[in-house]
Amino acid sequence: MALPSPLSRLALPLMAAPMTDVSGPELVIAACRSGVIGAFPTHNARSPEELDVWLGKITTSIAEQDDAAPFAANLVVHRSNERLRADVECLVRYGTRLVITSVGSPVPVLEPLHDADCLVFADVASLHHVERAIEAGVDGLVLLTAGAGGQTGWANPLSFVRAVRARFDGPIVLAGGVPDGAAVWAAQVLGADLAYMGTKFIATHESLAGERLRAALVDATLDDVTLSTALSGLPANFLRSWLEEQTAQNAAPVEGFTQHRLLTRRHVWSAGHSVSGVTEITSVAELVRRTRREYEQARQATAATLAGTGR
Repeated sequence: MALPSPLSRLALPLMAAPMTDVSGPELVIAACRSGVIGAFPTHNARSPEELDVWLGKITTSIAEQDDAAPFAANLVVHRSNERLRADVECLVRYGTRLVITSVGSPVPVLEPLHDADCLVFADVASLHHVERAIEAGVDGLVLLTAGAGGQTGWANPLSFVRAVRARFDGPIVLAGGVPDGAAVWAAQVLGADLAYMGTKFIATHESLAGERLRAALVDATLDDVTLSTALSGLPANFLRSWLEEQTAQNAAPVEGFTQHRLLTRRHVWSAGHSVSGVTEITSVAELVRRTRREYEQARQATAATLAGTGR
């Protein structure tokens, strides 16, 4: 389907996924200037006041380039998020065009964001979540599938995208294990409009990640990723060696999600199945260039295959 106008001028149908303690203004700006949507969780800014500073920097920098892509903000809408209203007010004040809601119903933020002409996409991990989000009136869906770094889903991406496309004609974003441009093209062939890419953006110079995490991602493969609910109460993927070290230090598992628990754990070593595609630390601009090249090669290969079969 045709994407809504704020999202239609992309160089690549890709979003740099919003990642806790990783996505900051520099990563978002670099992604948008490279022609893909840069996204960040509002809680990465330590207060609504710091969020105001971040949004000022991001909006000013993006406005300096005519062909820059829009940015997206990720809101945790769980009832434990005490600064939700303040963050929404800040996003509205800066004319944010796209918000992605996570960990709860988008209903509390839909009216003020829609009144401000902001698109609202919702994270969903099951068809039950899909139905509830559609009933609420969201503009798009982010499908959390197996293999996503950090908070993840359990569903096979092939089956999930097809099942959702059968009942929803709005924008769909595929999140989970997207390692390169060929996978972005495959997501579109399935019926998604955009793809999330997260883990490879962790290993960029512009991310907030530490050097040790970036180096660990380069050395890791998908066999080094493990699923656990121990840290936040939500299923999430981490580097196995780091998680084992953390659980050895604190054996008590977390039961149930709260925003406080999420923010208490800083500098978590999250990673998705796409970590096998991380081979070096690079700039956001170079990562997007490579992904565009891979995407075009995949498209051309598909066209050549179809031409060879006479279709």
